[in-house]
Amino acid sequence: MTYETLRYDVADHVATVTLSRPEKLNAFTVQMLDELLDVLDRIDADDDVRAAVITGDGRAFCAGADLSDGANAFVYDDDVLGEDGTLNYGSEKARDGGGRLTLRIFKSLKPMIAAINGPAVGIGATMTLAMDIRLASDSAKFGFVFARRGIVPEAASSYFLPRIVGISRALEWCFSGRVFDASEALNGGLVRSLHSPDELLPAAYAIAREIADNTAPVSVALTRQMMWRGLGMTDPMQAHSIDSRGILSRGRSRDVAEGVTAFLEKRPAFFPDRVSQDLPDYFPWWEEEEYR
Repeated sequence: MTYETLRYDVADHVATVTLSRPEKLNAFTVQMLDELLDVLDRIDADDDVRAAVITGDGRAFCAGADLSDGANAFVYDDDVLGEDGTLNYGSEKARDGGGRLTLRIFKSLKPMIAAINGPAVGIGATMTLAMDIRLASDSAKFGFVFARRGIVPEAASSYFLPRIVGISRALEWCFSGRVFDASEALNGGLVRSLHSPDELLPAAYAIAREIADNTAPVSVALTRQMMWRGLGMTDPMQAHSIDSRGILSRGRSRDVAEGVTAFLEKRPAFFPDRVSQDLPDYFPWWEEEEYR
């Protein structure tokens, strides 16, 4: 796919995805959704990519949904209507586009680092919630503005946001719909750290490099899914079951042999296993009946 709303680059095992509609403050469109879904597939399939940094072009990260259609911006085509004219909530075409994106990020096998360089409002904020680590420019602003537009939180943010910042703060931000500054985002636990504009991407790349240079790709992919899927577990025995499978399976892997040997020999490890072909046979465990 040729990208028109974003740029994609890979250097030294780190992918950079740059939302690029700077004249529109990188406002989110259906085309951007399609291109982001494609690039996420591309990142997962490329063993050369060990981590990804997502940022924005120009002075914004993403100013939210493109509202150029005016009052019809959130009106779906008539193909979401049933034969009797009522809304068909079960239609595939009735799905929220932001949710399609965050659910795809949720399934990703590579670490996702958001470098929020400017305003992140609406879907510009909620798309980052399924990413693993969020850094922001000290001039960034955030807003969960849905109630001020007459809609509700989207992009599965009612799942992600309370788990990140707690229910009370999530509700305050969503009830009010106000735009708040980077310091409040930091104090609320929404972002990891604040940086000057010139230092934001270097800081994000430093985290990505720490991952890419020192860890086993398969271990990282499994850990990412263990942690995210674990948020829905109801008993620690479920986590124990998955941990045990992981230790049993990976304990026999080439990666463990290399990791232990490198430690004993006091040298960097060069892990041979690849995400595209060496994920263990118990993956994806959540598709088993007992985990549904």
